[in-house]
Amino acid sequence: MPRPQCPRCTRPTERCLCALIPCLRSRTRVLILQHPSEVKHALNTARLAALGLSNAELLVGEVFEPLAALLQQPSYRACLLFPGEQAQALLQFAEQHSEQPLLLVVPDGTWRKARKLLHLNPLLAALPRVVLPEGLQSRYRLRKAPMPGALSTIEAIVTALNTVEAPVCFNALLKPFEALIEGQIEAMGEQTFLRNHGKPGVVAQ
Repeated sequence: MPRPQCPRCTRPTERCLCALIPCLRSRTRVLILQHPSEVKHALNTARLAALGLSNAELLVGEVFEPLAALLQQPSYRACLLFPGEQAQALLQFAEQHSEQPLLLVVPDGTWRKARKLLHLNPLLAALPRVVLPEGLQSRYRLRKAPMPGALSTIEAIVTALNTVEAPVCFNALLKPFEALIEGQIEAMGEQTFLRNHGKPGVVAQ
């Protein structure tokens, strides 16, 4: 019989994270497009990000309609947080369009699934692309990063907001994420964690 779940954070009731989820306001609007394969992922960080930001929306699917209406929101300048040949540094893009708040579109899924979302949604692929600063390290100690600088979705969103809205800080959004990681480490046991992931506090590369 499945354990009771919190309907909001979807965690088992005894490990509910809702008390740690903030309600943060941002000038930037965040639109998270989540591949269906991520919905039941143990660390559904996209959901945590959407719950913690008042100006955020999470949509699940492969083909998003009507995408034009989602991307052409009045007074916002849309950009896609995803690498590419023409990708610009996020801060540079934001400074160039400082008269408008950003609509930051964030695909959520593995790199392969994220590329599929772009392929299935040409309007998404046509957006100007932005990237985060180099040299970032993930706090996701339970996963080896697929490439240098790779972050979980919630870490990428926090970094992006901290970048474009400084000195406002959005690190409080990471509290439920960190508690989720600590809970999983506790569940697997310290010895198992050390054997598979290295010393506590060291980011796996």
